[in-house]
Amino acid sequence: MAKYGQSASKNVRSTMRRRKKGTLKSGSGRKVKSRKQAIAIGLNEARKKGAKVPKRNGGRKRGARKSAKKR
Repeated sequence: MAKYGQSASKNVRSTMRRRKKGTLKSGSGRKVKSRKQAIAIGLNEARKKGAKVPKRNGGRKRGARKSAKKR
């Protein structure tokens, strides 16, 4: 079974085009240059529209990284 719906991939495709064009902006209003950030924005927009997109992860665990550095 597919993880993402067809409408989600269309949304990501359009955000990638906007990034290339230079009109895609992040929440803070700055231009998005990163490919990964553009994909994340596209999936978030698709999620808001109700497309089939899996829930996002909680993000990076910062505490584990710091303890590994101390060793």
